[in-house]
Amino acid sequence: MSQASGAGNAIYALARWFCYIGGTIMTALAIMSVYSVAIRALGFKPVQGDFELVQIGCAVAVASFLPWCQLKGGNIIVDFFTMGASARTQSRLDAFGALTVAVVLGIMAWRTGVGAASVKSAGESSMLMGVPIWWAYAGMVPGLALGAAAGVLTAVEHWRAAAGGVAAADAKPGQAA
Repeated sequence: MSQASGAGNAIYALARWFCYIGGTIMTALAIMSVYSVAIRALGFKPVQGDFELVQIGCAVAVASFLPWCQLKGGNIIVDFFTMGASARTQSRLDAFGALTVAVVLGIMAWRTGVGAASVKSAGESSMLMGVPIWWAYAGMVPGLALGAAAGVLTAVEHWRAAAGGVAAADAKPGQAA
């Protein structure tokens, strides 16, 4: 995918940083889980509410990985019926798929934000640790919103590739893809 535009560069840079954040969260959760299991095996009290932290952290981390996955074409593509199609047709279909991802992630970001506000106003918290549940919702919104922006960017890149008659995956950075 091309990274030629200023907005495209910003989306790529943010997506990369979101991956770092998601990876840091997952690493911290793994360390905490190993620690909790190890001290439990030694007969000590495990980390109180460790599973709650894993649930919240994984939700935020997964949402943080979505933009980079979209930009790098890491989503599952079933191309059984389109393998024989021209590069232009494949790029148009890829553009439609990317636009669909953008719409779905945009709706998810919006509704997750609304859910965060609703859960916050209800004062809902986790059972053991009392962590406000809205934190998880709010932590997911930026990743989902950036994922929607990444979907728009990749849709545009695929559409440009279709106009040029090449598959977006075959285009070199800086070309019209």
